[in-house]
Order: sequence, then C-alpha cells, then structure tokens
Amino acid sequence: MTTRSAARSHVPRHAPPTTAPVCLQARGGDGHRFADEFHLLAHDDTGQPRLPRPVAAYGLAAALLAELHVSGRITVDRGQVQVRDRHRPADAVQGVLLDRIAAVKPESTRVWLAFFGESAHDRVAHRMCQTGLLTSHSGSRWRPWAKRGGYRPADRFDAAWPWTRLSQQLRDRAPLGDSDRILAGLVLHTHLDTALLAGASLRARVYLREVVEDVQPPVHELFAALAALVTTSVSPLGEPVPGALR
Repeated sequence: MTTRSAARSHVPRHAPPTTAPVCLQARGGDGHRFADEFHLLAHDDTGQPRLPRPVAAYGLAAALLAELHVSGRITVDRGQVQVRDRHRPADAVQGVLLDRIAAVKPESTRVWLAFFGESAHDRVAHRMCQTGLLTSHSGSRWRPWAKRGGYRPADRFDAAWPWTRLSQQLRDRAPLGDSDRILAGLVLHTHLDTALLAGASLRARVYLREVVEDVQPPVHELFAALAALVTTSVSPLGEPVPGALR
C-alpha cells in the first residue's frame, strides 16, 4: 500500500487517499471510466493542466474509445473503429460516442480521435461534475486568461489517487491490472510519463513500456493512432471530420 511519506514525493503537499473514490471504483462492463482517471492524471490537484490542451484532448478521446472497447461496443482493427454492439451503454457520454460512430461507415481511428478530441474535455469534465469528482468555476477579472472558466477537483485527495497509485505501482514494478495497463498506455503515449516518473529509475521506465505491451491488439492500435497524432502535433481541428457528421 502506498505510504504517506512515499506519496509526498509524487503528490506535493498532500497525502494520498488510501482507497479510490467510490465513483472510480467501478470495474467491468460499462463501469470503466478511463477518461475520468486520465483527466485527473492530466491535471494537478488544483485543476491546472499538466499537458498541452491538444495532447490532453487526444488522450481523453482515446480513453473514451477505450471505455467503449472494454465494454464490448467497439473494436479497432486495421486502423479503423468498428461497431460490435449497438446496444446503448448506460453512460451518457459513451452513448453519444457510440451513436456517432454507428451513424457512419467505419472511419480511421485517427479521424475519430481528432473528432472526439474537440469535445472530449467538456464532455468528460461534465460527467465528472455529475459524479462529484469535479466542480466548475467561472473566470474572474483577477484572472483574465480564465474567460471560459474551468474545473477544479472537488476533493484534492481523490484527485491525487490515480497519480499516486500509478506512479507508485510503476516505481515498485508492481503487477498492474488490465485497467491500469490502459491508463499506463495513455500516460506513455501522451508523454505524461516524464512527469509521472520524474526521479524514478530506468527500471521503472522500462517497466512502463513492458506493461503497455501487454494490452490487447485493438488497444495497441488505438495507442498507435494516439501516438501518431501526439507526435505530429496535429490540432484536433486538423483531421477531416467524418462525412455524415459535417
């Protein structure tokens, strides 16, 4: 178990929670919330971003597609997203994505990451507000750069949980479950691992790549598309939008 002293080096000023927030504990079926946890990883415990917005957008879009894949709704094969089960999931955000994907012919994974990346941040943040993980706030005259407002963690200890858990597991080379392997892949391919494993040994960084290699082939393809977009620094608006969604 992660200790209070060990966590201080990974999450400054705050001790870690000992268990996951209730809304992040669900596993299996439609319960996977990779995008919620990636959102917490991509922001510090005050809500400030750790990644450039376009990169975070791609990561969130990939996390949402991973949610649909794990629930059996879609798969990624030969560079395309394909629907396997049109039954709408209970989660509203997953349902909107599935409806959009099912409405058009199969499109490339990169197209869908770019398209969903345009709205992924707001969709995921709204979902997290509904489950009590985030609270919204508006910009103020003292912070003119925050005209659109933004989101803050409702509880800084809960917000620190994914960061503390994943960082400690990788540093200790502890076994990762399937869900954390997917999170690790999102971290690796958005280059968030530089911060997550700051000061860690080379063994921890090698271990990260090893655990990501163990994900299922469709998730490998999803990560490859994510890595390509991040590497080329393409804006989410730079990819073509599927014809039926124009």
